[in-house]
Amino acid sequence: MLGDDGIVYFGNDWHAENRTSSHHLATRLAGVAPLLYVDSPGMRAPQASGRDVRRALRKLGAALRPPARLGPNFWLCTVPQLPFRRVPGVDLLNRVFGRWAVRRAMRALGTARYISWFVVPHPGFLAQRLGEDLCVYYCIDDYAAHPGVDAAVIGARDDALTRCADLVFVAPPALLASKQAVNAHTLFSPHGVDVALFARAMDPATPLPEAAASLQGTVVGYFGSIHEWIDLELVAWLARMRPQWTFLLVGHVATDVSVLRALPNVMLVGAQPYQDLPAWAKAFDVAIIPYKHNRQVENANPLKLREYLATGKPIVSVSNAEIERFSQWVQIVEGKEMFLAALEKAVHEDPPGAAAARMAAVAGQTWDNRVHEVLGHVSMALAARNGHRAMEGEPG
Repeated sequence: MLGDDGIVYFGNDWHAENRTSSHHLATRLAGVAPLLYVDSPGMRAPQASGRDVRRALRKLGAALRPPARLGPNFWLCTVPQLPFRRVPGVDLLNRVFGRWAVRRAMRALGTARYISWFVVPHPGFLAQRLGEDLCVYYCIDDYAAHPGVDAAVIGARDDALTRCADLVFVAPPALLASKQAVNAHTLFSPHGVDVALFARAMDPATPLPEAAASLQGTVVGYFGSIHEWIDLELVAWLARMRPQWTFLLVGHVATDVSVLRALPNVMLVGAQPYQDLPAWAKAFDVAIIPYKHNRQVENANPLKLREYLATGKPIVSVSNAEIERFSQWVQIVEGKEMFLAALEKAVHEDPPGAAAARMAAVAGQTWDNRVHEVLGHVSMALAARNGHRAMEGEPG
């Protein structure tokens, strides 16, 4: 489908605690073309924590090694950037070192032609500078709204990459119009989901994790990063209002959760392997998306939305543009009292057939199908580009 082109893929941390669309896309693209995954840390300013120090040292060491082979068609390299972009000289250093390191790593692909594929904006200064046949920007978030980033710099990088890319895919519907205003070659491409994996939550043969096997009564569940955009006060209030329920939170903790740790009916089990998430979801009576209302959430496309639906579990969520598209299958609420009432309804009044309907809502939205659709557009853009070059007498 991509001819002789390899893919130079700029994604977020390959070793991150949670799997994102960046990982799902790359894994499947490597099934159709040689792919170099360029681990691109540096969007968020590092903190003086042991975790960040260890991570920085690991990334620096990885940058000095040849690309690691992850599979038959799949390589991983790390090209770190100094995050202090406002310091004179840092931006130039990032550009020079980044281009040199990526071009060196590209040799592992063994192809003479390339597509550059960006899922994060901060290495976007390399777009159209690697001798690529086509540049793709797959925008999955409002990156400038992330906590801890230099919003002005990241916003400028995002805008510049949107302008120079040959093809832009946008996952959050709230960002589609603004991206199309900048680049006419912009298409809506929402997230996919591993349907078969998350369906295991409904399989009687799926064993519960040991920590969840002994839970009694109603279990309200969440999986995903526990970050600044999670409304911890809402979760704590719900837990206080229903002390007989268990609130089971599965995911890496990246913010102060002392308000939750103080409650006896809240379980924080930390990050768990992606393949084990359906087993944890099997313990849920209802799944929640308790986001705060801020710019990041308003412009988000929550990956867990489709994953929850694929488990068949009832879902109670706050609203945003993408979640509203699934209002037929998700209880969308505003305010803590409405959230609690919706949880009660989900626990006690979930109608027969509702679980099957939720699973059916995303049955065709697999990652394989999503990547096939995207590659169709990429192939057409490549054909148009090569046809244009042939007309002008350039090498095909």
